[in-house]
Amino acid sequence: MIAPAIPQKPKLVVIGNGMAGARLLEDILAADPDRFDITVFGDEPYGNYNRILLSNVLNGSQEPTEIFLNPLAWYAENGITLHAGKRVTAVDRAARTVTADDLTVPYDVLVFATGSKPFVPPIPGTTLHGVFVFRTLDDCRNIAEYALDAKKAVVIGGGLLGLEAAKGLMTHQVEVTVVEMAPWLMSVQLDESGGQVLQQTIEKMGILARTKTSTQAILGHRRVTGVRFADGSEIDADMVVISAGIRPNIDLAREIGLECDRALVVDDHLQTSDPAIFGVGECVQHRGMVYGLVAPIWEQTKVLAQRLTGTHPDAAYVGSKIATKLKVMGVELASMGRMADLQPTDEVVQFSEPGRQVYWKAIIRDGKVNAACLLGDLGPADHLVRLFQSGRPAPERRLELFFTAGSNERETSLADLPESHPVCDCNGVTKGTICDAIRAGKCTIPAVGKATRAGTGCGSCKKLIKGLIEAVAGGIKADPSESWYVPAVPMDKATLVAAVKERGLRSVSAVLREWGTGDDEKSKAGLASMLKGIWGSEYIDERDARFVNDRVHANIQKDGTFSVVPRAYGGVTTADDLIRIGEVAKKYNVPMLKYTGGQRIDLLGIKKEDLPHVWRDLGMPSGHAYTKALRTVKTCVGSEFCRFGTNDSTSLGIALEKRYQGFEFPAKVKLGVSGCPRNCAESTVKDVGIIATEGGDWEISIGGAAGAHVRKTDVLCRVKTQAEAIRIIGRFLIYYRDNAKWLERTYDFVPRIGLERVREIIVEDVLGIGEQLDAEVEKTAAAYVDPWLERDAPVYPGQFDQPRLISLPVLS
Repeated sequence: MIAPAIPQKPKLVVIGNGMAGARLLEDILAADPDRFDITVFGDEPYGNYNRILLSNVLNGSQEPTEIFLNPLAWYAENGITLHAGKRVTAVDRAARTVTADDLTVPYDVLVFATGSKPFVPPIPGTTLHGVFVFRTLDDCRNIAEYALDAKKAVVIGGGLLGLEAAKGLMTHQVEVTVVEMAPWLMSVQLDESGGQVLQQTIEKMGILARTKTSTQAILGHRRVTGVRFADGSEIDADMVVISAGIRPNIDLAREIGLECDRALVVDDHLQTSDPAIFGVGECVQHRGMVYGLVAPIWEQTKVLAQRLTGTHPDAAYVGSKIATKLKVMGVELASMGRMADLQPTDEVVQFSEPGRQVYWKAIIRDGKVNAACLLGDLGPADHLVRLFQSGRPAPERRLELFFTAGSNERETSLADLPESHPVCDCNGVTKGTICDAIRAGKCTIPAVGKATRAGTGCGSCKKLIKGLIEAVAGGIKADPSESWYVPAVPMDKATLVAAVKERGLRSVSAVLREWGTGDDEKSKAGLASMLKGIWGSEYIDERDARFVNDRVHANIQKDGTFSVVPRAYGGVTTADDLIRIGEVAKKYNVPMLKYTGGQRIDLLGIKKEDLPHVWRDLGMPSGHAYTKALRTVKTCVGSEFCRFGTNDSTSLGIALEKRYQGFEFPAKVKLGVSGCPRNCAESTVKDVGIIATEGGDWEISIGGAAGAHVRKTDVLCRVKTQAEAIRIIGRFLIYYRDNAKWLERTYDFVPRIGLERVREIIVEDVLGIGEQLDAEVEKTAAAYVDPWLERDAPVYPGQFDQPRLISLPVLS
């Protein structure tokens, strides 16, 4: 008996593996996962990533792995054949085949999702070494690597991508000039006044902007040396990033005879002039419009998936009413409609607050919001978007567009927002999608993010997500993972510590084997810190659980060299130490010697292979400037020299630093000791601050900060003697070490525990653990070994070999 033939699935081929193509695949799989035999071609050798977040990769705030939406493994898991890094070069419409290199694949249905390509103006010099476009992950890598040796850069193009490229270059310590041909920056989203406010804002950040400026040529022989403008002026430049707009990538579509205008023409069914070929995304033109934002493209892919799978055969795409929220160099921007489309009968409502770089403008046409832009403060944005998208009349008192008379309007705005309202513009997630996830039990912000991707981009929509959870579910549920010490182990710190002690686990790998659930790389360093605190010298050190800095006891710099900061107890040094530092700097050609804010000297630009030799020649202990440990104890000269000093701050600072050097914590710790209330050591913005009072007592305060987060310390207690101060501070440091979350600074830890509770535990000893904390101080101090002694006995071969900058790997 002959077995019946298994019916073959229709073959769907998608050209383009960017955000539009991959989103279409997701929509098809959600509608009917068994409908097609799917093959995808992508130019890049990766899975699909969030192109909106490329600027975060360039500026270093996110790793490349963090922006992937569909890693390579996702395609295999869903039965999709992905040809990553293969460009389609031919389509035979008659035979219905697609060819890439030497591979030919048949199709029943073909989808163009080829996106856009950067526009490179036809000027001399665009092929010089040092000229880049900014569109892909590889572009980010190339720009970042070249910036290591650059001092000045020009960005051609003052739109969103150009400004984001400029921001990324700034983080690489490059002086940046942005050049824009239009009269103002971001001319598509902003009017002239808004563009001027934005320009003032970015110039305060250190970026120079030249508007009404046309680039005539990029100068140089083989590599970039400068840029010449149409007015004849020139500026020096070591590199140029071209971000002068994008053009639909339709070369292949034209070659095979599909109808094209500005882009590939599609109808309301997303069908091209060939009934077997469809298109979505930035490469298509629908009713004369080409969309470059996520929300309309997501609407297109949803409609096409419904039609192709037959789940909604009558689905039609009728166009999109565009409203979007962006972050431009950290500045919030909302835009809806076309600001340039101003008619004589339109009403214009404006509000400006130059001191805060806030600018709002709305255009009213026929009594309705026709367009609006908000820069710097998006308070009225949701209210305006609702009016814009619903077509409801604007309030008669036009200022109520920005300033509502009461709270009722804002309170009801969430409920009134349509299901199609975009909440997360980074990932194109609507209110309806989020509400569906909430109704399915996703009642925390991380849970919503995992289910829908909302809030996983720039994060500006998290407040609205929180409001939706409260409105739909009646409140936000506690997310258990928020209490976990590290992402890979589902336990809070106290539970994990108790379990580790009970099992006698002394290595990171042992803990992960026992309880690990994933996210191992993000968790290893935190587990290492915790285990070291528990076991001291009995801890089994595994170097792959350390950050790169901790493996070589120095701070890696952007060019692959390292900085060396020897310890100077209490900020005090000697003539001999200074001479040795100078001799070492000459011997190893150290390019920069820098006084730090912690009263030490930083030797910058040390080659990795020179580290052990530098340490040996210095003959000074490590300052632990590279790790999460006690960094410095900053002091003033106190009563020893200062006529205002009421106590000896220098000797106390030295004693504290010698006592607690090498103590490791969940985050870095800095101390300050001031010899009088004038507070010259800035003790009130340290993790622990000590100030001598008018009467000569020591006032101890905790939980301060003076970095990106500024917080004044909270007064813990007063003591009479240095010995009392050292003991109380030691108890606090051990309590912080044992109870803080990984990477939690004291300025978050103290408010979380509560100052009164900390005082009860540390000063009043209500838990009776004071002697136990003292014993932990003794044990930790006794186990201290200067890490720079590894200069004489490297832990593993190649520990101090110079690192090589390598190409970005294929990520899965």
